[in-house]
Amino acid sequence: MTVQRPTHAQMKTIVEELGMHMSDARVQEFLDVMQPTLDAYDIVDALPDYLPPVLYPRTSGHRPTAEENPMNAWYVKTEIRGAPRGPLLGRTIALKDNVCLAGVPMMNGAATLKGYTPDIDATVVTRLLDAGATIMGKAHCEYFCLSGGSHTNATGAVHNPHKHGYSAGGSSSGSGALVGAGLVDMAIGGDQGGSIRMPASFCGIYGMKPTHGLVPYSGIMPIENTIDHAGPMTRTVMDNALMLEVIAGADGLDPRQYDVVTDRYTAAVNRGVSGLRIGVVKEGFGHPQSEADVDASVRAGAELFRRLGATVDDISIPWHLHGPAIWTPIGLEGLTNQMMIGNGFGTGWEGLYTTSLLDYHSNWRSRADELSDTLKISMLVGQYHLKHTRGRYYAKAQNLSRQLREEYNKVLASYDLLLMPTTPMKATPLPPADSTLALWVQRAFEMLPNTSPFDVTGHPAMSIPCGMSDGLPIGLQLIGRRYEESTIYRAAGAFEQAGDWRKM
Repeated sequence: MTVQRPTHAQMKTIVEELGMHMSDARVQEFLDVMQPTLDAYDIVDALPDYLPPVLYPRTSGHRPTAEENPMNAWYVKTEIRGAPRGPLLGRTIALKDNVCLAGVPMMNGAATLKGYTPDIDATVVTRLLDAGATIMGKAHCEYFCLSGGSHTNATGAVHNPHKHGYSAGGSSSGSGALVGAGLVDMAIGGDQGGSIRMPASFCGIYGMKPTHGLVPYSGIMPIENTIDHAGPMTRTVMDNALMLEVIAGADGLDPRQYDVVTDRYTAAVNRGVSGLRIGVVKEGFGHPQSEADVDASVRAGAELFRRLGATVDDISIPWHLHGPAIWTPIGLEGLTNQMMIGNGFGTGWEGLYTTSLLDYHSNWRSRADELSDTLKISMLVGQYHLKHTRGRYYAKAQNLSRQLREEYNKVLASYDLLLMPTTPMKATPLPPADSTLALWVQRAFEMLPNTSPFDVTGHPAMSIPCGMSDGLPIGLQLIGRRYEESTIYRAAGAFEQAGDWRKM
């Protein structure tokens, strides 16, 4: 098949877009000379794509009825059985709907992606099925994952499993709700600004954002390579550690992975906290949006660690307060450049490109008015700075991210873990459909100050439930050194075994 060649009019437009000036005759001269170069595209087009094989039989599943889906947490329900043996045999899994599951529809929360069906399984899918898990379907998430609330999915809001009408957190909203309600044992979440830990906090479950690159992101729709993370969301610490054991490790397809170090995370869960040094970060508390009961419950959790045998000190990391600002240019300019202008993948890296997703997602340009308001405001800021400040602040923020990482590492040289609230507040009421733009955006981003810095620095961070107030869970966040997830699991396991978090 011959790849379509540029017309004279198309090439003239490209010349103008690139700031060049050519006569019509000169444009035609270039067109004539470039034809042998364009022949290479015919060869590439004729070769079969080199994609991982799909190994387990499945059906496309079905869209559940409202009666089957009272929280609006499911996008598609199916049942894909994995290997007949393995560490996850009998465990049920939900996948965040930005994870490719071959033959099963995927919309990543977005109207513009509805109708897309992946032709590959993400690496994490294959690893879960190889370990004997049963995948029960795709969980709703926020519109292209651009919200820490649960109100931006194109099909409607996802509701909190503890209180209908309240946020389940985002962007892994359906994953948090389904695990929190006990409808599945485990779920895969994604985290670029806190999107595993925020729904874990709101829904009362355990959510681990691993070290950047520990879990391969191959076959998951990216936002921005330097902040993309995937990880486990579960009801118990042991399940979380077990799931991470299964999905962690290099796959040779993900540029985010470098010097990956794995561990037997389950071996750490019952080791206790004796001898651990935990720093309670002053700057994680008392944000303008902080709720007093959340701060108090997390401080009570720190005191429990002290009673369990850990050394617990109050410490200060002033640079923590710069973290959300440093995250902002990376997140907004990065997502605009890679996820949107670059059709999800961009260029300049080696690994697995999901070409069918790239093709389908590029359709957003003809339907841009349908994008969520949270995505629109992110793109408007991102595109302004890419165009008018030349990407300078993205670049400077990436430089500053190294300093931010070093500031945490200085403290982590003396302490094994850092501790702070996961989110400054409990789950908030879902905004009404006719709410102001200001409230709609506020409900999407107000919970990020303690989670987003660690997407920038890549440190592992986990939300663990530490109490209830007004019928809603409260999340405590533990942060560790790079590739020291086992230390987090030691502390989380001891905390879980100390008593029912709902009564703390």
